[in-house]
Amino acid sequence: MPTTERPDLEAVEAYFGDLQARIVTALEALDGERFQTDRWTRAEGGGGVTRVIEEGRLFERGGVNYSRVSGTQLPPSASASRPALAGRSFDAMGVSLVLHPRNPYCPTAHMNVRFFVAHPPAGSAEAPLWWFGGGMDLTPYYGFEEDARHFHATCRSALEAFGADRHARYKRWCDEYFFLRHRGEARGVGGIFFDDLSEDGFTNCFALVRAVGDRFVTAYGPILERRRALPYGERERDFQAYRRGRYVEFNLVYDRGTLFGLQSGGRTESILMSLPPRVAWRYAWTPEPGTPEARLYSDFLPPRDWV
Repeated sequence: MPTTERPDLEAVEAYFGDLQARIVTALEALDGERFQTDRWTRAEGGGGVTRVIEEGRLFERGGVNYSRVSGTQLPPSASASRPALAGRSFDAMGVSLVLHPRNPYCPTAHMNVRFFVAHPPAGSAEAPLWWFGGGMDLTPYYGFEEDARHFHATCRSALEAFGADRHARYKRWCDEYFFLRHRGEARGVGGIFFDDLSEDGFTNCFALVRAVGDRFVTAYGPILERRRALPYGERERDFQAYRRGRYVEFNLVYDRGTLFGLQSGGRTESILMSLPPRVAWRYAWTPEPGTPEARLYSDFLPPRDWV
């Protein structure tokens, strides 16, 4: 449960806004095309900046969202594990991104860092309750061990200063969270995931979140550079569309961020920009044994220690 330490909302807001700008600049350098900027406001309170690229040279669709919203009552997705907070007003802010490259040999990537504050009832002397959450994960369509090892090693380096067991805990949490229970399979090769982070105090928790956010481009960029020029055909695009269906299923059925955004009256276009532009489902399909498609299931989706 979050501590009663008073947080610095303005410092977090400033960092998140700067993080969005820095990541977009790096991604534009990789793609060669510009992200469009869409600023929006929310009637109940707050707003955000959605940065989106579609039909770029590298990214078929990508979005890097920043938002800070407020409300009079925490939505069910945020208060389900904290029933005592259900009636409290709140501030929520964060950066969330999903990138879908066109080349099937380039994996989809997701990262988010977020901050919640549940305010005490009016007239109360209580301190606000707060917590951070976030992480990053990788969803390949065709697996490469070199890429998975690099991504996980970068995640581990981001957490090294915060305890010897931190990476192992957050990797395991990621494996458990990004898992499609109705399919019995992982969404991708994982990464790190954390939530309800407050026990180390605001200063340390905020430092950890910055370490994660600042490592995303380092974790993902080199993988794109290695794979973006690999030739592919319709077979690879078909399999990519099929596996993207798993991404859609997870986001719409399980993802806490998607549920929070929809339940809190967030901007639908910004919330659902995470969905891929081309996707397909097949009935009871399985890949042929011995194919690269089958190897994704046998060698990459089962959780393993990559570093």
